[in-house]
Amino acid sequence: QVQLVESGGGLVQAGGSLRLSCAASGRTFSSYTMAWFRQAPGKEREFVAAIRWSGMTDYADSVKGRFTISTDNAKNTVTLQMNSLQPEDTAVYYCAARPSWLLSRTKDAYDYWGQGTQVTVSS
Repeated sequence: QVQLVESGGGLVQAGGSLRLSCAASGRTFSSYTMAWFRQAPGKEREFVAAIRWSGMTDYADSVKGRFTISTDNAKNTVTLQMNSLQPEDTAVYYCAARPSWLLSRTKDAYDYWGQGTQVTVSS
């Protein structure tokens, strides 16, 4: 049973930083792709960033240069470092996993999801 548990959300002022973590358990994740999605009120869940455990990454254009996704293979943890946060980054952020080497930006491609963590950026 795959479990994903996010932590690290909160309230921050515009221009600030937050670091989200996702603790993964229940599998050997070396062949998985991990990702972060976010969902703002009244909007569809959207892709933020993805990573293979080997290190290859992909980012949405809206966060490229501001957010960094990384893994700690020893701890089975995926981290999203978010810098220069803006009010439009306000959303619930979800960690997701799929048993594939292929990076994907499509939420339906991911089989496992965390419960989400709220990020609020004030102006």
